[in-house]
Amino acid sequence: MSMEATRRRLTEKQADTVDRLTRAAMEVLSREGFAGLTVRMVAASAGVGTATAYTYFSSKEHLVAELFWRRLAATPAPDNEGLDSKERVVAVLRQTAMLVADEPALAGAVTSALLGTDPDVAHLRLRIGSEIRQRLIDALGAEADLDLVETLELLYAGALVRAGMGYASYAEIADRLEKSALLALRD
Repeated sequence: MSMEATRRRLTEKQADTVDRLTRAAMEVLSREGFAGLTVRMVAASAGVGTATAYTYFSSKEHLVAELFWRRLAATPAPDNEGLDSKERVVAVLRQTAMLVADEPALAGAVTSALLGTDPDVAHLRLRIGSEIRQRLIDALGAEADLDLVETLELLYAGALVRAGMGYASYAEIADRLEKSALLALRD
Protein backbone atom coordinates (compact mmCIF):
# COMPACT_ATOMS: atom_id res chain seq x y z
CA MET A 1 0.00 0.00 0.00
CA SER A 2 1.38 3.40 -0.94
CA MET A 3 0.81 6.26 1.47
CA GLU A 4 1.46 9.95 1.13
CA ALA A 5 4.49 11.00 3.14
CA THR A 6 4.10 13.35 6.02
CA ARG A 7 6.67 15.87 4.76
CA ARG A 8 5.98 16.03 1.01
CA ARG A 9 4.45 14.21 -1.94
CA LEU A 10 6.55 11.31 -3.18
CA THR A 11 7.42 9.74 -6.47
CA GLU A 12 7.15 5.95 -6.68
CA LYS A 13 10.89 5.58 -6.06
CA GLN A 14 10.74 7.92 -3.06
CA ALA A 15 7.70 6.05 -1.67
CA ASP A 16 9.71 2.82 -1.95
CA THR A 17 12.55 4.44 0.02
CA VAL A 18 10.12 5.56 2.74
CA ASP A 19 8.63 2.06 2.88
CA ARG A 20 12.12 0.56 3.26
CA LEU A 21 12.93 3.06 6.00
CA THR A 22 9.75 2.32 7.95
CA ARG A 23 10.28 -1.45 7.66
CA ALA A 24 13.88 -1.04 8.77
CA ALA A 25 12.77 1.18 11.65
CA MET A 26 10.56 -1.60 12.96
CA GLU A 27 13.46 -4.07 12.76
CA VAL A 28 15.89 -1.74 14.52
CA LEU A 29 13.27 -0.80 17.12
CA SER A 30 12.62 -4.47 17.90
CA ARG A 31 16.34 -5.07 18.33
CA GLU A 32 17.50 -1.84 20.01
CA GLY A 33 14.41 -0.39 21.68
CA PHE A 34 13.41 3.25 21.36
CA ALA A 35 16.32 4.55 23.40
CA GLY A 36 18.82 2.80 21.12
CA LEU A 37 17.08 3.62 17.85
CA THR A 38 18.75 6.23 15.66
CA VAL A 39 17.89 7.50 12.20
CA ARG A 40 21.47 6.59 11.20
CA MET A 41 20.90 2.93 12.21
CA VAL A 42 17.60 2.80 10.37
CA ALA A 43 19.18 4.29 7.24
CA ALA A 44 21.98 1.73 7.31
CA SER A 45 19.50 -1.11 7.81
CA ALA A 46 17.40 0.18 4.89
CA GLY A 47 20.45 0.53 2.66
CA VAL A 48 20.13 4.29 2.21
CA GLY A 49 22.31 7.19 3.26
CA THR A 50 21.67 8.99 6.52
CA ALA A 51 21.06 12.25 4.65
CA THR A 52 18.44 10.50 2.54
CA ALA A 53 16.69 9.22 5.66
CA TYR A 54 16.63 12.74 7.11
CA THR A 55 15.09 13.97 3.86
CA TYR A 56 11.97 12.01 4.82
CA PHE A 57 12.10 11.86 8.63
CA SER A 58 13.17 14.75 10.82
CA SER A 59 13.77 12.61 13.91
CA LYS A 60 13.41 9.13 15.36
CA GLU A 61 10.16 10.35 16.95
CA HIS A 62 8.88 11.30 13.50
CA LEU A 63 9.83 7.88 12.15
CA VAL A 64 8.04 6.02 14.97
CA ALA A 65 4.97 8.25 14.70
CA GLU A 66 4.89 7.45 10.98
CA LEU A 67 5.02 3.73 11.80
CA PHE A 68 1.97 4.10 14.03
CA TRP A 69 0.13 6.27 11.48
CA ARG A 70 0.74 3.70 8.75
CA ARG A 71 -0.46 0.90 11.01
CA LEU A 72 -3.63 2.82 11.87
CA ALA A 73 -4.33 3.93 8.29
CA ALA A 74 -3.84 0.38 6.98
CA THR A 75 -6.26 -1.08 9.53
CA PRO A 76 -9.87 -0.80 8.41
CA ALA A 77 -12.37 0.26 11.04
CA PRO A 78 -14.04 -2.73 12.73
CA ASP A 79 -17.00 -4.35 11.03
CA ASN A 80 -19.93 -2.82 12.87
CA GLU A 81 -22.78 -4.64 11.19
CA GLY A 82 -25.42 -5.69 13.69
CA LEU A 83 -23.85 -3.81 16.59
CA ASP A 84 -25.42 -0.98 18.56
CA SER A 85 -23.54 2.32 18.99
CA LYS A 86 -22.00 1.32 22.35
CA GLU A 87 -20.67 -1.91 20.89
CA ARG A 88 -19.35 -0.05 17.84
CA VAL A 89 -17.52 2.51 20.00
CA VAL A 90 -16.00 -0.22 22.17
CA ALA A 91 -14.88 -2.08 19.03
CA VAL A 92 -13.16 1.06 17.68
CA LEU A 93 -11.41 1.82 20.98
CA ARG A 94 -10.31 -1.79 21.52
CA GLN A 95 -9.02 -2.16 17.98
CA THR A 96 -7.06 1.08 18.17
CA ALA A 97 -5.63 0.27 21.59
CA MET A 98 -4.52 -3.17 20.38
CA LEU A 99 -2.75 -1.94 17.20
CA VAL A 100 0.65 -2.26 18.85
CA ALA A 101 -0.15 -4.70 21.65
CA ASP A 102 1.87 -7.55 20.17
CA GLU A 103 4.98 -5.41 19.71
CA PRO A 104 6.15 -4.06 23.08
CA ALA A 105 9.07 -2.14 21.60
CA LEU A 106 6.79 -0.30 19.19
CA ALA A 107 4.11 0.25 21.84
CA GLY A 108 6.41 2.07 24.23
CA ALA A 109 8.10 3.95 21.42
CA VAL A 110 4.80 5.24 20.05
CA THR A 111 3.90 6.78 23.40
CA SER A 112 7.27 8.53 23.63
CA ALA A 113 7.26 9.60 20.01
CA LEU A 114 3.76 11.06 19.97
CA LEU A 115 4.51 13.17 23.02
CA GLY A 116 7.46 14.80 21.24
CA THR A 117 7.65 18.40 20.08
CA ASP A 118 8.89 17.75 16.54
CA PRO A 119 6.59 19.68 14.12
CA ASP A 120 6.39 16.62 11.86
CA VAL A 121 5.22 14.56 14.85
CA ALA A 122 2.65 17.26 15.64
CA HIS A 123 1.37 16.92 12.07
CA LEU A 124 1.05 13.16 12.48
CA ARG A 125 -0.63 13.55 15.87
CA LEU A 126 -3.30 15.60 14.12
CA ARG A 127 -3.72 13.00 11.38
CA ILE A 128 -3.90 10.17 13.90
CA GLY A 129 -6.28 12.09 16.13
CA SER A 130 -8.50 13.00 13.19
CA GLU A 131 -8.67 9.38 12.05
CA ILE A 132 -9.57 8.11 15.52
CA ARG A 133 -12.12 10.91 15.97
CA GLN A 134 -13.78 10.05 12.65
CA ARG A 135 -13.94 6.38 13.57
CA LEU A 136 -15.60 7.27 16.88
CA ILE A 137 -18.08 9.60 15.15
CA ASP A 138 -18.89 6.88 12.62
CA ALA A 139 -19.39 4.38 15.45
CA LEU A 140 -21.72 6.72 17.34
CA GLY A 141 -23.78 7.46 14.25
CA ALA A 142 -25.12 10.53 12.53
CA GLU A 143 -26.18 12.27 15.73
CA ALA A 144 -22.81 11.92 17.49
CA ASP A 145 -22.46 14.24 20.50
CA LEU A 146 -19.08 15.95 20.04
CA ASP A 147 -18.64 16.33 23.82
CA LEU A 148 -19.00 12.56 24.12
CA VAL A 149 -16.53 12.07 21.26
CA GLU A 150 -14.02 14.27 23.10
CA THR A 151 -14.58 12.33 26.33
CA LEU A 152 -13.89 9.07 24.48
CA GLU A 153 -10.76 10.58 22.93
CA LEU A 154 -9.53 11.59 26.37
CA LEU A 155 -10.18 8.08 27.68
CA TYR A 156 -8.27 6.60 24.77
CA ALA A 157 -5.31 8.97 25.06
CA GLY A 158 -5.06 8.45 28.82
CA ALA A 159 -5.28 4.69 28.43
CA LEU A 160 -2.46 4.59 25.89
CA VAL A 161 -0.23 6.79 28.00
CA ARG A 162 -0.82 4.44 30.95
CA ALA A 163 0.01 1.43 28.78
CA GLY A 164 3.08 3.16 27.36
CA MET A 165 4.27 3.89 30.89
CA GLY A 166 3.99 0.20 31.72
CA TYR A 167 1.13 0.38 34.24
CA ALA A 168 -0.55 -2.53 32.48
CA SER A 169 -0.36 -4.51 29.26
CA TYR A 170 -2.17 -3.18 26.21
CA ALA A 171 -4.69 -6.03 26.53
CA GLU A 172 -5.38 -5.02 30.14
CA ILE A 173 -5.61 -1.38 29.14
CA ALA A 174 -8.03 -2.29 26.32
CA ASP A 175 -10.24 -4.07 28.87
CA ARG A 176 -10.13 -1.06 31.20
CA LEU A 177 -10.78 1.29 28.29
CA GLU A 178 -13.87 -0.74 27.40
CA LYS A 179 -15.21 -0.43 30.97
CA SER A 180 -14.50 3.30 31.05
CA ALA A 181 -16.14 3.86 27.65
CA LEU A 182 -19.26 1.99 28.73
CA LEU A 183 -19.47 4.25 31.78
CA ALA A 184 -19.23 7.32 29.54
CA LEU A 185 -21.84 5.88 27.17
CA ARG A 186 -24.51 5.28 29.80
CA ASP A 187 -27.90 6.61 28.76
